[in-house]
Amino acid sequence: MKKYILTNAVSAAALSLGLAVGGISHAMTWSLKDAAAPYSGTTVDVVFLLRPGYEAIEAMLPAFEDETGIQINIIKHPYENALGEQVRDFVADGDLDIALIDLVWIGNFAENEWVIPVDELQAKFPDIVDPDLDINDFFPLVLNAFGGWDGKIYGVPFDNYSGLLFYNRCLLEESGFDGPPETWAELKDVYGPALTKDGKYAFALQSKRNETQSADSFARVIWPFGGSFLDENFRSNLLSEESQAGLKFRQDLMQYMPDGIVAYDHAEVVNAFAQGDVAMITEWSAFYSTVVSEETSAVADCVAIAPEPKGPAGRKPALGGFSLAVASQADEAEQAAAWLFIQWATSKANALEYLERGGVPARASAYADPALAETYTFIPALVESWQDGVPEFRPRFAEWPEITEIVQEWGTKMMLGEVTTEEGAAEIGSRMEAVLEAAGYYSGDKPLAQ
Repeated sequence: MKKYILTNAVSAAALSLGLAVGGISHAMTWSLKDAAAPYSGTTVDVVFLLRPGYEAIEAMLPAFEDETGIQINIIKHPYENALGEQVRDFVADGDLDIALIDLVWIGNFAENEWVIPVDELQAKFPDIVDPDLDINDFFPLVLNAFGGWDGKIYGVPFDNYSGLLFYNRCLLEESGFDGPPETWAELKDVYGPALTKDGKYAFALQSKRNETQSADSFARVIWPFGGSFLDENFRSNLLSEESQAGLKFRQDLMQYMPDGIVAYDHAEVVNAFAQGDVAMITEWSAFYSTVVSEETSAVADCVAIAPEPKGPAGRKPALGGFSLAVASQADEAEQAAAWLFIQWATSKANALEYLERGGVPARASAYADPALAETYTFIPALVESWQDGVPEFRPRFAEWPEITEIVQEWGTKMMLGEVTTEEGAAEIGSRMEAVLEAAGYYSGDKPLAQ
């Protein structure tokens, strides 16, 4: 996997170099308005989610449309429908001009050639490449995890976030704590008993039986304890001592969570924290604006942010978010217009406004001003989380949508006590390996890439 990450890093560096060498005159004369002139009147179709980062870009969109004459047709879906709607469109050679790609969808979209690599776009449309695109300005972990596959960059990071520890500073201080727990063990053994009282709970781990169970609950506890979904041969690693330690930890931690936690999705967890019923949650940075707004949070003045706790294997925070990529099924004008929009939406120039409107940009330059952390207190924890992490936090190959259904079913059964962690891990492992065998990973038909 280290070799894979280095390959992507080299690709990103090459892309940046390609923009710099011989591009001085282009940089001096380039403007968005002039670049877009041949494509004025073109309509670009893109799927957006019902989340703050998308609302932020939508609010900024009139400036792009006025400047370029390009119309962006936004098709809104909840997350649960976004993959299926896009796959159906691409299989049918439909209307979408931009793909919205979750971290775990990148292998599927790239291998099916539904999206165009960035280097090919730059070669095909040299006159519309923003000289300030600066691919290397994106955090390498984020660029590789969300936009990279098999040595190429396909998508540009958009609406990206990390799992962070949101904690109620006031509740912690009332119980004698002057800061958050540094480790998961400390959270359970020290903070758990002290903060679970009087109808309030120390922690809530969103664990509803959908992608939340797989990504926000199950994966979150295996990696910090040294576990993983797969070993280097793509066999299940869920019965390893390390993976089992994480899964058993989750079972023990449940005594300090609200009853019925297996029915909690993001909305329920964030609301419980915002109403002061839960002292700590590990949630996506995208929910920052919700918990610090007095309109949506009763504890806005008490909210503080830290990186996710460390486990025996270190800090392995959850990674979440998306990239935007140009669809190969679009005609040439639509591809060009789509590439202009993607560059604009993820640009350095717009990063600060995007942040101010509730989005989370993945550009290092967006967080360069230390004063920003006084207003957006999640920034130091976010930047620390993006220094190191696991791109395959959830395996990113095309088979993940099928495997996540298995994890959701048996991960939920574990939490409910219907099976032991060993029994559940064995079921997930055998079913996961059956999917991978049918896909051709063990026969050598497909590379062991995730």
